[in-house]
Amino acid sequence: MRLILLGPPGAGKGTQAQRLVERHGIVQLSTGDMLREAVRNGTPIGLKAKAVMEAGQLVSDEIVIGIISDRIDQPDGAKGFILDGFPRTVAQAEALDGILAEKGLKLDAVIEFKVDQEKLVDRILQRARETAARGEPVRKDDDPEIFKTRLEAFNRDTAVVAPYYAGRGLLVEVDGMKPIDDVTRAISDVLETV
Repeated sequence: MRLILLGPPGAGKGTQAQRLVERHGIVQLSTGDMLREAVRNGTPIGLKAKAVMEAGQLVSDEIVIGIISDRIDQPDGAKGFILDGFPRTVAQAEALDGILAEKGLKLDAVIEFKVDQEKLVDRILQRARETAARGEPVRKDDDPEIFKTRLEAFNRDTAVVAPYYAGRGLLVEVDGMKPIDDVTRAISDVLETV
């Protein structure tokens, strides 16, 4: 099973991806997590991406595509994967098509989380408060101003990815504003049909 989860930051893609990983035994390929890991490990890609990420901007296609291509080849990706946070642009979607074609793979579905963007800022603030209350470090991209920058970037660049996949007959929408368990059920219903 090979899936893409689309939607703005804070829409719940990461939460649902983890549930899919547990239920189906596939790996989540979150570009944000992979980039943060590269930053923590001080890899060359991590050093390049660090300043861009902290400013709430998107890293270059070249960096992200290279990370995704390499990661798909890892043994734990053989059973399938979920792409969370990629592709962010039509150019990345086209590059992904090329990567998958070269590897003899195809996508099973693209699930778009439809959300009320005005309520997302409140959701992010709540996540930051809960993280801080647990004594854990709050992600820099959970800062309201950085989040708004990321949301603007999503609306400018990434929102056009959904129509790209709709045109290929792969896009399915779910209501990302519903309670977490309801979203999980909606995704399960989608996956029963692919």
